[in-house]
Amino acid sequence: MDKRNESSNMDFILLGLFPGIKHINVLVSAILLIYTEAVTSNSILIFLIWVDSHLHTPMYFLLSQLALMDLTLISSTVPKMATDFFSGKRSISQVACGTQIFFFLTLGIAECILITLMAFDRYVAICNPLRYTLIMSQKVCLQMAFISWAGGALISLMHTAYAMHFPICGSREISHFLCEVMAILKLACEDISAYEKAVVMTSIVVLLIPLSFILSSYALIFLAVLRMNSVEGRNKALATCSSHLTVVSLYFGPAMLVYMRPTSYHSPKLDQVLFMLGAILTPMMNPLIYSLRNKEVVGALKNVLGRCLTSNYTTNVR
Repeated sequence: MDKRNESSNMDFILLGLFPGIKHINVLVSAILLIYTEAVTSNSILIFLIWVDSHLHTPMYFLLSQLALMDLTLISSTVPKMATDFFSGKRSISQVACGTQIFFFLTLGIAECILITLMAFDRYVAICNPLRYTLIMSQKVCLQMAFISWAGGALISLMHTAYAMHFPICGSREISHFLCEVMAILKLACEDISAYEKAVVMTSIVVLLIPLSFILSSYALIFLAVLRMNSVEGRNKALATCSSHLTVVSLYFGPAMLVYMRPTSYHSPKLDQVLFMLGAILTPMMNPLIYSLRNKEVVGALKNVLGRCLTSNYTTNVR
């Protein structure tokens, strides 16, 4: 019995979405609808890229990796949050908390790396089209995917291990709907100023440097687009680039506001809003941004639906 009590005392308590807010059930229901749409749309996008030969290109391969990351990211937070809400049990073990932090950081960092590499792909496609197939070979695309996943996992592992080693004093209540590094650090009873500086340095490496690279790449891309003689080619290039830039703002904006603000400016409510934008709304928006404005993806969807309808019609006739 003592061991069980000791174990339960080591658990954290997730206070959930905006404690004390009225009509929280409406918000949770809306998040579950967003989750369903995100899982469905990202799964469809991955499936289309896999089955349609016209989408077997470097850009769509990288996009399929982004969709997979989005699918995993939102699934690492929403199911646990919804389960806690409906069951009324808000405890989470220290191991489970560390695991959630690891996966959340891994996917968030991996997406930043991948989006940066996607900007390089667009730069090569528009500014150096004759060498595109040579530069963006299948081997290079696989290396890009590996670098994104491995880089995210390595940086996340270091931060998760270091953040979870701090002793917790007093209350183990986390003012959040998920286990998150900055929220955990607020419970630590040691001086964490050195680690906070490490978080800022990591943010510069993971966020500011890639963002600078992305903006530089698109500055060169827009200069190349302006020199294009073909109006159709110019419009296609601008449509693809505008979709990617929209995704860049959705990822980097909330992340920079969360991890690059001084600790004194952090508030639980604002942090939750930013995490909802980055970890819940963005995974839903990405496939819509890339599919609704992309004729190739829409065409692949029509082809797949046409084949399914033809197959069903043939089966019924027989």
